Amino acid sequence: MSLQAPEFFAELCLPFHDHAVVGNAYFAAPVPGAPLRLRIDFTETIHADTYDGLRVAVVHPDHGEIDAVALSFVDHGTFHRRDEAHNTRVNTKQYGTFSTHHRPGRPPWEGAVTTALRDAVEQYTAVWFPGSWAASTPSRPAGRTAHPAPARPSARAGGRAR
Repeated sequence: MSLQAPEFFAELCLPFHDHAVVGNAYFAAPVPGAPLRLRIDFTETIHADTYDGLRVAVVHPDHGEIDAVALSFVDHGTFHRRDEAHNTRVNTKQYGTFSTHHRPGRPPWEGAVTTALRDAVEQYTAVWFPGSWAASTPSRPAGRTAHPAPARPSARAGGRAR
């Protein structure tokens, strides 16, 4: 199944007007006319089609990658609510990750809270592209989620409230 990268990066609300998603990677020119570019990829785990964070890199067209940082979903609480609601245990392949195997009609990152992750991308890019966020940052509600995780059924008999 598809990773649906364009939708994920749209959920992050990155402010760069000059950008494109190619495959599963986001590319942007945060400062018009400057040679440095931004590339954001999903970081893969040892499990096939499973992702545990983002890799944010600064790339120069002639010199290649200049700097990069890995931002894990666990460190930024991206799937904390979802994993807690589903009683997903720490140190399992599902904890703090998403995979391309998901329910039809739903994104693979269902239940993600992207606020802290977006803030980390903003902090990193502010070092390499000063002022690029202030010029075009869209307003965003605090605590946005990229699709709420489904409610866990009640543990009571039959799942009914008494």
